[in-house]
Parts: sequence; C-alpha cells; structure tokens
Amino acid sequence: MSTLIKNKKRCSGIPPECCSCVINQAYAAARFAELTEEQTRRVIALARAEIEKSKTTPLLVQHIVRGVADAIIQERNETPDFDIYAGVKRKSNSLSLSYAEEFQKKIVESESPLETGLQVAAAGNIIDFGAKNHDSIDLNKELQFLDKTPFAHYDIEPFKRGLDDASTLLYICDNSGEIVFDTLFIKELQREYPNLHIVAALRDKPIINDATLEDAKAVGLDRLVTTISSGSIYPGTILPETTAEFQKLFASAGVILSKGQGNFETLLPFADERIFFLLRIKCDYMAALSNVKKDNLVLMQGYTGQLPHS
Repeated sequence: MSTLIKNKKRCSGIPPECCSCVINQAYAAARFAELTEEQTRRVIALARAEIEKSKTTPLLVQHIVRGVADAIIQERNETPDFDIYAGVKRKSNSLSLSYAEEFQKKIVESESPLETGLQVAAAGNIIDFGAKNHDSIDLNKELQFLDKTPFAHYDIEPFKRGLDDASTLLYICDNSGEIVFDTLFIKELQREYPNLHIVAALRDKPIINDATLEDAKAVGLDRLVTTISSGSIYPGTILPETTAEFQKLFASAGVILSKGQGNFETLLPFADERIFFLLRIKCDYMAALSNVKKDNLVLMQGYTGQLPHS
C-alpha cells in the first residue's frame, strides 16, 4: 500500500486505492504466463498507460485488467481463450473439492443449514488471485477455517423474504475453487426452496481465476442447476457488455445473488433491492465502499448510497 499512497495524484482516473493492485496483478499475470522480462515490461507499460488514460476516458478497473490479459495473450501468441491461470484454477477446484464433503456435513448438521451454507459460500470468496497475491494465500489454512469467518453486514431476513417470493434466483458466480462452496450452498437452497429455479452465471472466457463454464463442469455445478455464460469477459459484470440472454434473466429474476468483489463493484451502482452481494472484504477500497472492515463477510442488499469519489 505504500506505493499506492505515494502515487495517489497520478492515479486519479480509477479509484486511487486500486492503482497499485492493478499493477501488482499485471506483474502476477505476467509471471504466471511465463513472460520474459522484456515482455513483462511491455505489459506493465500498457497497464500504466491505461491507468493514465482512465483520467480522461470512462475506463473501469475491469477494462484495464482485461486489456492486460489480452496483451499477455498477444505476447505469447496464443488464441483469445488462452487461460493464464489454468493451473492455479485446477488446483483451486481440486483442493476445494477435497473439503466439500467436510463442509457439506457441517451444513447439514448445523442448526441453520441455509445460513451455514451461506457463510461457507461467502467465506469461499477468499480464493481470489485478483485481489490477493497467489503467494499470500494459504488455501489449505483458509479452507480449514472457512466457516469461522464472521459477517459484519448481514441482510439475511430480506434475503429470505426475497427467496420466499421469487420463482427464479440468478446466482452470479465469481472464482474457481469458490464455486465448489457455491455448489454446497445451492444444494441447501434447493432443499429449502424446491420450487425455486436457480440459474448460475459464469464468465464467458478466462480472466484471472474467475470461474467459467468449464470450471462449472469440473466441479459438477452444471449437473445441479442451469449454467449460462453471462457474456462477461471481465472480472466483474458490466451489464451493457453482457449477452441478451443474461440481461433478460437479470431483468426478470426475483432475486439476484452476486458473488465477489468484481461483481460488487460493477453491479453496486444499480441500487437494485433484488440484488444481494455476498463477498469477503479484501482491501481498503472495498472496506470504504461497503463500510465494513477488511477480512469480514458481507451479505448486503442492493445498495442505495453513492460511490465514493476518487
């Protein structure tokens, strides 16, 4: 964060708190893609240029992250669907699956299976190599204590009321690995709301470690509910840049459950009471945006305030 603070004035286009994270994520992606030093310098230069461009052009952090990924793919001379984080995603899915039975048992045996399932799904949001460096995440340790993380904002009653009245739940997924715990929660949702039609939406093509339809197949989510691509190529859901199918479902769903930080940032401005944001707060900017301290969980109904100005 020290670099971030020193460069606040130079990063006024996107939120200042996000600039160093964008650069760090670009370095991490270049490393995972095994770029040379010269290739990495070009990618970082592009990221810095896009940050500068954002001062005068309506660019989101998600646009810049996508641009970095595309630049890396071009440097490697790969096809557009090349998955920079493929190995990490497979590891995340596999490791999370190894804990699935343990947490399924905890959910079933708890006093409130729905709320325990919700907590497990929210805590699983720690598996995020966009918001955190891969080397800083001890997945085994995190997964062992998955159901111990507290909620600091918990709109559970309006969420339950929404489910009582809804015929369709749109479940917008976030990360690979994490979707294993989404699957456990969805099983409990199906048990308690047997008439609720659940559709899980995933990314259209690989970006960071976000879950795609391929990841849904790898963990069995596609065998549980209808899965669709949102059409989003970003680490988030920029609604005008999604498919007509997704937009139609987004407009008609009785309840929308939005997982993770990228979806929170991009869907928060809609101030839609049908949306419930479920995530773990991972950085200072997100803490300010949600008014919740870092490392706590959030279940927040559609936000009606204003975003902080950068």
